[in-house]
Amino acid sequence: MWKYLKNIFNFKGEMPLTGFSSSKNIFTLKNLLCGIGKSEIGEKDIIISEYPFEPSIAYPTAVISAMDIECMAVDFTVCKIHVKDDIIFASAEHKEKLKQFAESNNIRLITQSWNWDWILEPYLDTEFTKENERRALERLLENGFTANEVDTIREEVKNQMYAYNFDTMLWDWCSLSLPDVLCAMRAKYNKEQFRDFYKRALEIEKRKKM
Repeated sequence: MWKYLKNIFNFKGEMPLTGFSSSKNIFTLKNLLCGIGKSEIGEKDIIISEYPFEPSIAYPTAVISAMDIECMAVDFTVCKIHVKDDIIFASAEHKEKLKQFAESNNIRLITQSWNWDWILEPYLDTEFTKENERRALERLLENGFTANEVDTIREEVKNQMYAYNFDTMLWDWCSLSLPDVLCAMRAKYNKEQFRDFYKRALEIEKRKKM
């Protein structure tokens, strides 16, 4: 928590959000925790509803055919369904159903991407050593990032991620990933800005060493 208190103030000594002092801020904080919608797993398709991320093909509802799914990652927390130029999220409670869905429809299962988890480590409710920080940066460098790029990304999302994890009292100490940063930045950016961020965020998620 001390790490959070030291970093939550910007260079002017101001809070990025002022907590629950006004109805406007309460509304903003509520928007930070937008969720990932609902999923219904069928035999040949997946029905998505109440999906919050407008640039996605799943917004606000969609029927995703098995034939359109390139691969899925279901081995850790939120499940990720990869379709052309997009990633759609499904709750971890559907993990086993999605594994069966993948097997019956010959869909490739892939391992979790950790790029966003490594980038967002500073905003977890825990203290990381210099060794932790060094290892996270090394993994990102291996996947084609530069140190300056990592710093730039973190600077862009910093205030929103602190608000997302602490002002909302989520206090996640284990893992923050792509869905979390999309929820956080969706509450800040206008439609056009978020569309740009969404595209960049997916590219970051997918980047890996050759």
